[in-house]
Amino acid sequence: MERLSVTRRLATVFAATAVVASVFAGSAGAEPATVDWASAAQQLRVAAAGNPAAEQAVDRLVASGQLNKAGEVALPAQPFQIPAQSDIGRGDGPGVYGSGIALGIDGFRFGFFGGPGTIAPNQAGAKLEVLWINLSNGRSGTEVLNEHQDIPVDTTIRTRQLDTGGGMIVAAVYGSLWHRWSVPVSDANPDGFQYQRGTISVPSFGAVYN
Repeated sequence: MERLSVTRRLATVFAATAVVASVFAGSAGAEPATVDWASAAQQLRVAAAGNPAAEQAVDRLVASGQLNKAGEVALPAQPFQIPAQSDIGRGDGPGVYGSGIALGIDGFRFGFFGGPGTIAPNQAGAKLEVLWINLSNGRSGTEVLNEHQDIPVDTTIRTRQLDTGGGMIVAAVYGSLWHRWSVPVSDANPDGFQYQRGTISVPSFGAVYN
């Protein structure tokens, strides 16, 4: 797990405090129904400082033009408002791939769901991560999504339980992920599965209340 330094995280707290009024849409003291996606992405970029992969992921998100899709803030468990784009996408790809998700069943977690097929149990050579910042308290971090069960059929991979604190959290899922689906056993597929790795080009981005 990669974490920001104490100094950088304190700086993030002050930065988040300075712009939180512009991020929330709605009257003071009321839970906002929408989020200013551009401001939220700026805060996420601050939280990514010092992590080149996370910085590049947020930069690709901003450059994608997806941030004009302002929408309602989600409650766990809800998919992120902006889906990921990848080199495999849906069908023949590239294109829309899958979505980050916030889960609140057994503690707060981030997850990701998408195809083709199911998520492979062995993720060697791939790494899926989430960058997050809590705009209410300034906490932030980067987590690997590596908890997954293949039985019963499960198309979601998750982080460990996270202590983000309460409030509105914005997050982006980026990286790569192995998928698999059943095929006839052959020399090319001795275990009866075909595998494909998806690499995210534009992160899945969302805002959620915890």
